Amino acid sequence: MNDPIASPPADEAESQERDLGRRFVELLRERDVTALEHFVTAQHAHELARAVAMLDEEERAELLELLPPEMAADLLERLPSVQAVQCIEDADPEVAAAVIHELPSDLQADVVGELEEDEAAAVLEHLEREEAERVRRLSAYSDEEAGGLMITEVLKYPADWTVGQVVDDFLSNSQLYRDYQVQYTYVCDEQGRLIGVLRLRDLLLSDRNTPLRQIMIPDPIAVSHHMTLDELYEFFQEHSFLGVPVVDDNGVLLGVVQRGDVDLAWLERADRSMLKRQGIMSGEEIRSMPLMDRVRGRLSWLSINIVLNLMAASVISYFEDTLAKVIALAAFLPIISDMSGCSGNQAVAVSIRELTLGLIKPTDVLRVWLKEISVGCLNGLVVGLLLGLVAVLWRGNPMLGVVVGVALMLNTMIAVSIGGLVPLLLRRFGKDPAMASGPLLTTVTDMCGFFIVLSLATMVIDYLQ
Repeated sequence: MNDPIASPPADEAESQERDLGRRFVELLRERDVTALEHFVTAQHAHELARAVAMLDEEERAELLELLPPEMAADLLERLPSVQAVQCIEDADPEVAAAVIHELPSDLQADVVGELEEDEAAAVLEHLEREEAERVRRLSAYSDEEAGGLMITEVLKYPADWTVGQVVDDFLSNSQLYRDYQVQYTYVCDEQGRLIGVLRLRDLLLSDRNTPLRQIMIPDPIAVSHHMTLDELYEFFQEHSFLGVPVVDDNGVLLGVVQRGDVDLAWLERADRSMLKRQGIMSGEEIRSMPLMDRVRGRLSWLSINIVLNLMAASVISYFEDTLAKVIALAAFLPIISDMSGCSGNQAVAVSIRELTLGLIKPTDVLRVWLKEISVGCLNGLVVGLLLGLVAVLWRGNPMLGVVVGVALMLNTMIAVSIGGLVPLLLRRFGKDPAMASGPLLTTVTDMCGFFIVLSLATMVIDYLQ
């Protein structure tokens, strides 16, 4: 049996990636268009993303200017959205418009929607009026609803057309339709309302004189243009479709949402939520972004966090005399705050998941709190008893065990209450529930934990000395 081909060592692979990045920069500086096109075509998406990340603003602008618009659009489609927007921002508006013209409609809307208002207007001025209006309409949709995820490049025909007319249209417009998703063809009435769907198999195997209304599947499943990402994800979990038509409030066909685009949007939202939980409040950052944008994105949270931490420190300062008399309490403060923070983050995770699955709504505050407080009571009792037992065995003081045990139990109940409810409140006010976890929750539970343990200790200080 032949041995499998071994992968290159990690350091060798990293060296190859660095060489690819340097080669990309060299080709750009040499203005070798043919070699650049070959490079873009030959590399995997992650290699291209890394190579583009090595470029500065002027080089990114030059890249889009050198490449033909079709090739530049192909490059942007294979980059993370934040990098694609960067490239468009750095390019001349006329060049950017030529590249955007070659992008699929959903990506057009995504890119233009991320631009500053004046930058977007400058780019749209160089598009044809009809296309610019279409991009504006799509850009008005949220990134997390069907209208913002759909593609408008769909094939639709009147019901009174024949199979022969459709086939002739296919042949005469083959170059235009080459990049379309044509697994299905749609049938609409005079007002553009969706009334049927055609399978290509039925279309190709039917007589040329057969009207479409005789072979179409009537009353096809469609989704509203305002259907949310959560609802779309659940829809595709229940149906094995590759795509689903999108209609407006009057049933007019607007486009098609593809399963792959919904899955990608779902993963991107998870990435943004992870960054927000770590204090990147914009939810998106890469190191090739302008320095001051990155500084503002991080500082917006750090400035809030330092105030919260000062409040937590002020609690300790207020009970300075108690700490001085019972120095053993200092060893238990980080344990109580950390354990409560973990409990709170567990509650946040469950609330976010249930919101995502549609199992709870922002109005279910009381029901969620009752569920969480019951878990918090039992878990708090168990971990409080364990920590109290450790305190008694370590210091030989039963009252110390009572103080730290009760404090941990109460703070656990507070943490799960905050963690369970804040995501609902944030969703209710149109904010990302992920902002409820991470540093914000940790700091609040720190303050509560410090206050509880030190105030309890102050009340029974005579039994702790």
